[in-house]
Amino acid sequence: MLFRSPSSRSIVVAGFVVGVTGGIGSGKTLITDAFAAKGIVIADADEAARQIVEPGEPVLAQIVAHFGNGIIDSTGRLDRPKLRAIVFDDVEARRQLESFTHRPIMETLVRQLRSATSAYAMLVLSAGLGNSPLIHRMLVVDADESVRVHRVMARDGSSENLVRQIMASQPSSEERRKIADDVLENKGDTTTVFNEVDRLHNVYLELAHR
Repeated sequence: MLFRSPSSRSIVVAGFVVGVTGGIGSGKTLITDAFAAKGIVIADADEAARQIVEPGEPVLAQIVAHFGNGIIDSTGRLDRPKLRAIVFDDVEARRQLESFTHRPIMETLVRQLRSATSAYAMLVLSAGLGNSPLIHRMLVVDADESVRVHRVMARDGSSENLVRQIMASQPSSEERRKIADDVLENKGDTTTVFNEVDRLHNVYLELAHR
C-alpha cells in the first residue's frame, strides 16, 4: 500500500489498514479505544497533530513565529481553541498552518503504521472525507446531529453556534456514507456499539488474513 508523501516519494506501508472517519462529536475515540482494547494498533491523525506541537517541538516554534505568542497558553502549550478561531474563517491562515503541520503528521502516521504488529491497523483521519491510498477499507462512525452537538459542547465547552459552524464546514453524513465500506452508528448505547465493534473486528481479521 502506497502513500504519496509531501516530497512525492512513495512510502510502503505493509499490512491491512482500516480507515476511520466521522464528523466532530461522532465518537471516533470511543470506537477506536474499543478496537485498541483488542490489541489493534491505532494511528490517529488528531493525536499526531497534538504530538507535533508539544512544547519544544520545531513545528510549534514555526506556528508561534507565524501566528504570534498569543496562541500559547499560560502553561506554555498551544492554545488550540484560540488557533482554531484564527484559522476557521481564514483560508490563507489555514493553508499556512497546514504547510507547517501536514508533513510531520503524515510522517508520524506512516511510522506508526509501519511498526504495527497487530493483525490489522486503524488509521483515524480528521473530520474530512478521508480519501487516502493508505487505506484498504473505510469505517465511518456516525451519530445524529443533535447528539453530536451536545457531545462537543460538553467536551470542549464550546457554544452551540460554534459547534454547528464547525459541523457545517465539514462533509455531511451523507457524503461520508458514500465512501464507507462500513458504518457504525454511535447513538450512545454502548452495549450495541461494542457488539458492533466485535462484529467488525472479526470481519477485519478475516480480510487481513486473505
